[in-house]
Amino acid sequence: MAAWLGFEGRVAVRFLREGRFQTLLIIVGVAAGVAVVAYISALIVGLQRNTLSKTLGAQAHVTLRPLDDEVLSARLPDAPGTQALVQTQARSQRPRSIANWQQIVPVLEALPGVSAVSPMVSAAGLGLRGDGARAIALMGVELARYDRIVQLRSKVVAGEARLGPGEAIIGRELARDLGLSVGDRISVVLGSGGRTVSESLRVTALVDLGVRDLNRRTVYLPLRSAQSLVGLPGGATSLDITLRDVWQAKDLARELSGRWPYDVESWQEANAQLVSALNAQSVSTSLIRSVVMIVVVLGIASVLVVSVVQKQREIGILRAMGCTRGQILRVFLLQGALVGAFGSLLGVLLASALIWVFTSFVRGADGLPLFAITLQPLLAAQISVIATCCGVLAAIAPARRAAALDPAQAIRT
Repeated sequence: MAAWLGFEGRVAVRFLREGRFQTLLIIVGVAAGVAVVAYISALIVGLQRNTLSKTLGAQAHVTLRPLDDEVLSARLPDAPGTQALVQTQARSQRPRSIANWQQIVPVLEALPGVSAVSPMVSAAGLGLRGDGARAIALMGVELARYDRIVQLRSKVVAGEARLGPGEAIIGRELARDLGLSVGDRISVVLGSGGRTVSESLRVTALVDLGVRDLNRRTVYLPLRSAQSLVGLPGGATSLDITLRDVWQAKDLARELSGRWPYDVESWQEANAQLVSALNAQSVSTSLIRSVVMIVVVLGIASVLVVSVVQKQREIGILRAMGCTRGQILRVFLLQGALVGAFGSLLGVLLASALIWVFTSFVRGADGLPLFAITLQPLLAAQISVIATCCGVLAAIAPARRAAALDPAQAIRT
């Protein structure tokens, strides 16, 4: 079986066979360690992917807005003895459009890594139906563009995603609160600058944005309708940007802030606590991996140390027959590699079984799986290679000890 490994391979396999029980125990130990690392890694990756999907499923990766209006402090008087005005009162913020946003959109779309750009007009208002009233967030969008930002059509739970004149798409919780269904009308009321405007919109679809609070207050309407309601004809209060790599959002926001005088916010800045939690999960996973691999190394090393002690006579005979120190060294290094490789293979199979159990039997309150996790082939290969390398590293000290044995003294032992 080990002919292809040469002389050292045959001896290494013979030594492992003679200590079957020890070999079996350490392979099982390596398999348990690899299974723990692979399962936890796949679990954390799946959890983070699910969290990001839900968080970013209803928001852009980068958002560009006009700067807030600021009131400058009064200029200090030059003449001595005069009273200085040092207090200022912040002014209320009014909806304002991004200047020349139509020219900015193609520039943003041409940036590397940008997959979609969508203008939006947003405002707060009231949603009315009969005696029912709810605070709502109005979002005027171009459906074709905005669908590339949050895949709005894929979130439809009733009706058909359509935003023609006088039409709206609303969250399903808001529909439940106001007793609305597809085809019903909702009245939206906005108050701005001392004026009150309202419009009646026909509901074309109900959506589930993945967050109950968003479902309870979100109303999508055509961009032109929102511009008229808010009093910004031809304007856009924000530009939403989606990237191919979500982790490049912070760098792009920093670049855009330096290029244009706008407030540019990445999803990392808007969800600072979430990013901290994801980083903590990654650090914890790395610590668990390190500790488990250290345990694996110590386990393999301890078994091989015992093997060296038990095989002193055989090692002495091999040395007396002409085996070099290098060959003895390679025998034990190969033992570590074989134990690590077989343990890795068994561990990956065990991790796959654990993942299958999780996805098949662990359910949420709605009876559906909590989230999908898979053991990616690349991740399994990386963990297997690391475990095999750990087996070789663990064998270095026992191998050097075996190679250093004096043949005559080893035979007499």
